[in-house]
Amino acid sequence: MDIKDLKILIKMITETDITEFEMDNSDEKVIIRRGPKTEYVTVAAPAPQVFAAQQAPVAAAAPAVVAIADAPVETGEIVTSPIVGTFYRAPAPDAAPYAEVGQIIEMGQVLCIVEAMKLMNEIEAEYRCKIVKICKENAQPVEFGDALFVVEKI
Repeated sequence: MDIKDLKILIKMITETDITEFEMDNSDEKVIIRRGPKTEYVTVAAPAPQVFAAQQAPVAAAAPAVVAIADAPVETGEIVTSPIVGTFYRAPAPDAAPYAEVGQIIEMGQVLCIVEAMKLMNEIEAEYRCKIVKICKENAQPVEFGDALFVVEKI
C-alpha cells in the first residue's frame, strides 16, 4: 500500500465515527486508531485506621461513656424515608404538624411529607404507634433510608 492509498484510507475513516480500523493481508498490516486510548485504573481504598481510636487515653474515653449512659435510650421502631427529598412536618408553613412526640398515630395516618421534585409524598404510618422521637427538623433534606421518626408499636 502506498502513501496515497494510506492518506485516502485515513480520510475515509476520519469522516466516519469509526474509532479503530484494522486491515491485514499477506504482505502488510495496517491499524488505524482514533481518539484517546481508554485506560482503566484500579485504586484500592486505604484500610480504615481503627488502631488510632484504640490508642486514645482511657481517661479521655470515660466522660463520653458517661454521657452516653446518661442519655435516654430510645427503643422502638424506626420510620425511614422511602425517597430522597425534603422533610416537612406539616402540610403548610402555618399549619399544625402532622405528628408530635407522645402522640398516638393510627394506621394509615400521615406522619409527614417528603418533597421530591416538587411532588409532595405523604409518609403514612404502617401500624398504630406512639411517636417517641422526631429525628429530622422541618425543611431538612433527607436521604433514602434516613430515620424520620422513632415510634413504639401499640
